[in-house]
Amino acid sequence: MKTNFSVLFYLKRQKNYEGDVAPIYIRLTLNGKRAEISTARSCHPSLWNSFSGRASGKKEESMTLNFQLDQLQRKVYDAYKSLLNANEEISIASIKAKFQGKEINMLSILDVIDEHNDEMRALVGKDYAPGTLKRFLVLRKHVQEFIQKKYKLEDLDLKKVDQKFISDFDFYIRSVKKCSNNYTVKVLKSVGKIINISHHNKLIENNPFIGYKGKTKKTDRFFMDEDELQKITDKEFSSERLGTVRDVFLFCCYTGLAYTDVKNLRKNHINKGIDGEQWIVKVRQKTNTRSAIPILPQAQVLLDKYADHPICDGNMLLPVLSNQKMNEYLHEIATICGVDKKLTTHIARHTFATTVTLLNGVPIESVSQMLGHTNIRTTQQYAKVVDIKVGADMARLREKLAQKLNNKKSDG
Repeated sequence: MKTNFSVLFYLKRQKNYEGDVAPIYIRLTLNGKRAEISTARSCHPSLWNSFSGRASGKKEESMTLNFQLDQLQRKVYDAYKSLLNANEEISIASIKAKFQGKEINMLSILDVIDEHNDEMRALVGKDYAPGTLKRFLVLRKHVQEFIQKKYKLEDLDLKKVDQKFISDFDFYIRSVKKCSNNYTVKVLKSVGKIINISHHNKLIENNPFIGYKGKTKKTDRFFMDEDELQKITDKEFSSERLGTVRDVFLFCCYTGLAYTDVKNLRKNHINKGIDGEQWIVKVRQKTNTRSAIPILPQAQVLLDKYADHPICDGNMLLPVLSNQKMNEYLHEIATICGVDKKLTTHIARHTFATTVTLLNGVPIESVSQMLGHTNIRTTQQYAKVVDIKVGADMARLREKLAQKLNNKKSDG
């Protein structure tokens, strides 16, 4: 029997698509019947050639993507030819199943992860931050690599995801990937979300995550003390590059902004506050919560310094490099300034929470609001490291009580 079989790669854009990258799907067509398969890859529409079903241009990124799509296309045709040569039933379902290395009509763990990620991708910037999507894309990679290593398969039936799968995957992340306890627990919680959705939608009868007891361990929040902050502030750099990175870092130390939020800081985020002074008022990208931060003099000096910077033309307030570059140069800055700590952009946020605010008597409720925390318990993780303030406060009390005792003795 003659069959008309074709393969097409296309971008699947959701209704609320707003210009970011879109997922690439394979469309299989057999005698007029179609099936879709996620490639777990994406491309920006401006780089996509819908006629060829490939990325445009000669840049390495486009060429690498096209090479991967070529491999997937060959794999699809190999699956089709394998069925043909074996005189097996040739249907759109059998070709798709053969390509994915699973039984016909099997719903796999990667299928439900892909569906979840595609829905999340469409809502990035609305209900989800880009970093959240990135976490689930990394999760898919971890799960796929685990299945390949553990089961020697490309995918696994969702119904075979049981408590042993969860336990073995936990061990795999800790041992093979050499990840910390807290990261492992976060990865497993992400898997748990996928499984809970599947159970809620009645795709599986039992929830294998019942009984899983992954617990994060409390970790120390590193921050700079006053002396270290002053060392970095006072240092004169011959390199403009290091000077600029230092200034952005200090701005975060005096505002508590996370990297993503300072990167996206614009002129419209500066408003007159309730006290008549200048405030930063913006929604945190990570938690989508409002934070309002009075601009301290040290932060205002830095804003004024870069007001006419060429990179800050228009709406930008500071010339912020990529997070990777920032952290790379901060390591260099720490060495030059004699600060024996691994500086990162997030250390600035911790420094604001402790050295700049809590240690100077700012109430924890105010600090929590400025940091944009959704729960004050998150802020309390910083409060436990302010023993210096407790010691100073108690020293004053001790002195006061000792004076009263002495006065009483002299009166007697």
